[in-house]
Amino acid sequence: MTMRVLQIAIPFIWFGTVGAISFMEAPLKFQAPGITIPLGLGIGRLVFFTLNKMEIVCALLLLIAFFRVRNSTRTMLVALGLVLLILLLETIWLLPVLDARAEMVIAGTAPPFSNSHIVYIVFDAIKLIALAVLGIATTRRLISGSSV
Repeated sequence: MTMRVLQIAIPFIWFGTVGAISFMEAPLKFQAPGITIPLGLGIGRLVFFTLNKMEIVCALLLLIAFFRVRNSTRTMLVALGLVLLILLLETIWLLPVLDARAEMVIAGTAPPFSNSHIVYIVFDAIKLIALAVLGIATTRRLISGSSV
């Protein structure tokens, strides 16, 4: 029973956390009075490092729950796979690139433009859609017993 609750709850908790951080906190912090670009980037690095660790914990818990329940549909597995792939790409490639760029901006040595932030926003948007699909499909499957 606990694993089924985790399968339903985690995608929605993860969705809310990523949505709040990536699409609310990140842009709003730069509008606060007295926040400079270097200060905002320093805060952002800390927040996104912590968010990434929380996402890894969510991913591990979901993997355990899916392995234990073994009642997954193709939709659930595809959505979970997409979320995990994006998290892996963000963790091993994109976040280190963004962190290095933030350090260069803080030091005043960054090139004028990078599309890394746009890629991160697109990844997070896709991740949010996949998490919503995963949460809805899992809820339907486990609550009603129907195949999705």
